[in-house]
Amino acid sequence: MKKTIRSTLLVLMICCGISCDSLLKDDQVQIRIQNISSFEYLDVRVNTNGGEQNYGSVQSNTFSDYKSFDLAYRYAFVELKIDSDTFTLQPIDYVGEEPLESGNYTYVIDASEEGGKYERLSLVLLKD
Repeated sequence: MKKTIRSTLLVLMICCGISCDSLLKDDQVQIRIQNISSFEYLDVRVNTNGGEQNYGSVQSNTFSDYKSFDLAYRYAFVELKIDSDTFTLQPIDYVGEEPLESGNYTYVIDASEEGGKYERLSLVLLKD
């Protein structure tokens, strides 16, 4: 009986184009980065207190791929480089914050500038 159920599930997964990875990720938070600044972000690293992911480079006005986290909040630790300067968003804590429900989200990150020089980062969460 167990073999029949497993075989049927496998056939359904193949026919429907469902991967094992997608089944495992159903209870996880998927986060991508949107760079809305005029600068390229290099070595983008995000730690949500439920995992850490490296997004690499994110060009100006583009999105990264989604990355999986076991747990995330509406804000996170973010470190990135613009040219050779390193910028960090450092949460103090997550006291009083509710974890995000599983699903897809975007951290929209902007680098404000003054006189053509970048000053600081800001982060806004969007539910996709």
